[in-house]
Amino acid sequence: MNILSLNKKIFKNFKGEKIVIGKSHFGHPILCYGVIKTPYPKAIIQGTIHAREYITGYLTLKLINDFYKNGKVGSVYFIPILNPDGVMISLKKDKLYKANGRGVDLNVNFDARWSTGSQNVREVASANYIGEKPFSEPETMALRDFTLKIKPDYTISYHSKGQEIYYEFFQEDISRDFAFAKEISLLTGYQIKSTPNSAGGYKDWCIQQLKIPALTIEVGDDRLSHPIKKWHLRKIYKQNRGIIERANAFFVENKWK
Repeated sequence: MNILSLNKKIFKNFKGEKIVIGKSHFGHPILCYGVIKTPYPKAIIQGTIHAREYITGYLTLKLINDFYKNGKVGSVYFIPILNPDGVMISLKKDKLYKANGRGVDLNVNFDARWSTGSQNVREVASANYIGEKPFSEPETMALRDFTLKIKPDYTISYHSKGQEIYYEFFQEDISRDFAFAKEISLLTGYQIKSTPNSAGGYKDWCIQQLKIPALTIEVGDDRLSHPIKKWHLRKIYKQNRGIIERANAFFVENKWK
C-alpha cells in the first residue's frame, strides 16, 4: 500500500482528533491527527512537504501510534503528508519530484526572508521554485493558518536525507533553541548543522513569526538515493522512536512557556 492510501486508511480508523487543515492544489485533503494528553506543551509534527521525501510520512504515522499509546504529556498534532499532489507525481511520474502540483517548492514558499535562499529559482520547476509570492500555495496557507490557530510551543519538520538537525534562523539568542536541538540530537544520534543560505521554510517561519524552537530533521543516511526505500524505515524509526515523549518532557522540565 502506498503512503497516500495508507494515510487515508489510518486516518479513517483513528480514534484521536481528526482534522482536515485544508486542501491541496488538486483538491486532496491535508490530514492531521491530534493526540491530546495534557494542554502543555503543544507541538506540530509535519512530514512530506517535499514530494520525494515520503519516507517521512511513513515515519510520522508510526510516531502517531507511539504517542497515542505511550505519551504522557502534551498536545501533539501530526501532519504526515503536507504535499499529497507532489507525492502522487513522485509515485507515478517523476520519482525525484519535490514540488507541489503547481511546481512550487513548498518549503521555500513561507514568509521568512522569502526569495533569499541560495538555491531558489524563479520559474516553475520540480524543485526550488519559490512561487509568485509567500504563501501563494494552498498547502502553505493551510499550514500557516493551522499553526497560528494551534499556537504550538515547538514544531518539528521531517525531511530526508542526511541525518542532520537544523535549528537556526537569525535568532538573537540561540541558547534555548540549541538546547532543544541538542536534546533531540542525543536521542537520534543526528548531527546539529547550520544552513545559513536557506530561507523561506516552515522552520524558518516558525522561528521568525512565533519565536518558538523549530527543528528540521533530515532522516536517512546521505548515501541513500531519493526516494528512500521503505525497507530503511526500520532504522529511521529506531533512531526517532520516543522523540515526541522526549521533546515534551524536556519542555516540562525546563518550564518553557
